[in-house]
Amino acid sequence: MTRALGILGPGVLGRSAAQAAAECGLTVHLLGRDLGHAAAGVAAVNHRWDRAVALGRMAPAAAAEAAGRLAPAAFGPEALEGLSALLEALPEAPDPKARVLAAAAQWGDPDLLLLSGTSSLPISDLARRAELEGRLVGFHLFVPVPRMGVVELAVPVGTAATWVTRARSLGEALGKRVVQVRDQPGFAAARMALAQGLEAMRLLEAGVASAEDLDALMTLGYGHPVGPLELSDRVGLDLRLRIAEGLVGSGESRFQAPALLLAHVAEGETGTRSGQGFFAWDGQGRRC
Repeated sequence: MTRALGILGPGVLGRSAAQAAAECGLTVHLLGRDLGHAAAGVAAVNHRWDRAVALGRMAPAAAAEAAGRLAPAAFGPEALEGLSALLEALPEAPDPKARVLAAAAQWGDPDLLLLSGTSSLPISDLARRAELEGRLVGFHLFVPVPRMGVVELAVPVGTAATWVTRARSLGEALGKRVVQVRDQPGFAAARMALAQGLEAMRLLEAGVASAEDLDALMTLGYGHPVGPLELSDRVGLDLRLRIAEGLVGSGESRFQAPALLLAHVAEGETGTRSGQGFFAWDGQGRRC
């Protein structure tokens, strides 16, 4: 890519995507609501590189080169100058996502590739809200982005082929296998993971086995890298609940949330971010 990739939202996804893109040789602008917000995100990424160097996982020169490709900026017309693509990486709420995407379309060049990093919200709905029908593509990266080898492209019917081709090229530039799926609530990945996670919660709720043992059946029995309950904690139980409620609201009753999930979210026990979910977590995202 000759121009820069903008990533809007210096949260968990935005920081992880910015780290991966810079390590892959892309020039990256991490955008926040103001410069301080964005700079804090860049500082967090730099800390990851410093730690990787200290642990011997990354050469100092490679870390310095990656850091030189990453810069913060406040979201606005000036920040979009020189960008070839903008990845929206805000929390899973349709209205804020649609607002910033509409603004980016207004401020950016006509050939600016607009991508949403949502893992579950229908792209066709976001495109309609932002008046971007035929242009917006879903670009679902998996966290931690540097270690995960796939990106899920969610493409609504009627999307111009040129945008899909460019989104696919960006995924390949990030070193990912690109899987294109039909746009629908939950896409494909979130649906599969949610179905397994909800069933594990129902089994736990019924006292069939402990959380540790249920996860062990999937990690040791089926070779999954992480069990469905730990994965739910890492994704966020509040996000899992919102996705489930959205699917139920669209008429898919099989995704009805178990009472156990509702109780955890009501108590603020949303997983790694809160320090407690189905498991206890420290501030570094490690099981206690």
